[in-house]
Amino acid sequence: MELIWYAVFALLLTGYFALEGFDLGVGLLLPLVGRNQRGRDRMVAAMAPFVLANEVWLVAVAGTLFGVYPMLEGEVLFGLYPLVVAMLLAWIVRDAGLWFRRRADGAAWRSFWDAMITLGSLGLAFGWGMALYAAATGFGSSLLHPVGLLLGVVVTLLLAWHGWTFLAWRAPETAGITRSGRALALSGVAAALPAAAVVGGALPYLLEHSAPSSTLSVLSVMVLPFAPVMVIAQVWVWRTFRPGKGPVRTLSFF
Repeated sequence: MELIWYAVFALLLTGYFALEGFDLGVGLLLPLVGRNQRGRDRMVAAMAPFVLANEVWLVAVAGTLFGVYPMLEGEVLFGLYPLVVAMLLAWIVRDAGLWFRRRADGAAWRSFWDAMITLGSLGLAFGWGMALYAAATGFGSSLLHPVGLLLGVVVTLLLAWHGWTFLAWRAPETAGITRSGRALALSGVAAALPAAAVVGGALPYLLEHSAPSSTLSVLSVMVLPFAPVMVIAQVWVWRTFRPGKGPVRTLSFF
């Protein structure tokens, strides 16, 4: 049972990077690719249908972490407290930018919230790199360790590339180039590689710190039956908003 839940946790974590990663990547690219307001509107519209479905993966990761590995909760929150708070604030700022950018007219209003989207995306992307390094070193190193900062840069660049590939797949007129679904899958794998490496190296540690078998059995009965719903919803989103299903339109709420 411990191995099954480890596989579930690994799938959720890497799936988050592969899916939510392109949302963050598009946010990072807003000031670079979206050279005018119309261009930025189209970039946000391209990712808008996927944002909420992709964020569900992070909620599932957090729930699995604290349910399956409860003894790690204190280590994570204590060792990464400043970083966790900063990332939560970045998440709030990014989502606020997505929701508020079209709540009023005016170039200054839109530009401000577009900047918040980019700032929040940068905070999340860079923060994830630092968090992965801290997890790989047992939460014993400084958050400002040079290697952790370097990994933050690497993760940020990987997610930016993933976001650019997504735009080239979903809205090629915005990216200025066309990429296939296979290229998007490849960039998704690349975006998830740092997380996959960390969780793969942590296999013995995670198995050792799993919740008791009785707890895992209860979680399996209560949680796993809902997994197909999550998968079906994700498949529906991708089939509905894939390229060729109509032009990318700016959604009123994003």
